[in-house]
Amino acid sequence: MSTIALTADNFGQHIQKDGIVVIDFWAAWCGPCRAFAPVFEAASKRHSDVTWAKVDTDAEQDLAGALEIRSIPTLMVFRDGILLFRQAGMLPGPALDELVKKVRALDMVEVRKQAKVA
Repeated sequence: MSTIALTADNFGQHIQKDGIVVIDFWAAWCGPCRAFAPVFEAASKRHSDVTWAKVDTDAEQDLAGALEIRSIPTLMVFRDGILLFRQAGMLPGPALDELVKKVRALDMVEVRKQAKVA
């Protein structure tokens, strides 16, 4: 599956849907972002059941600001509308695969219970 572009207009609808959404916050001028792009794209092909999305922080400054993106690349992972992972910096392909595996394995009923307690 190829990646999709997220904007302030469509961000909410994509992260609220069922399933896993992996988001890369990036900018064209960012060297590490350009280096991470092929790793992210390759992972999207290996895990076609996951939604892979990108947010151009230059084009979507208000969205990036609202999400407090202070460093790029930043990776966020949502499942069933719940933010499960947020980290600035690049991940190597195997680490990205492991992250997807761990998110898939989560008991979302338990996650929702824990989220309500917090």
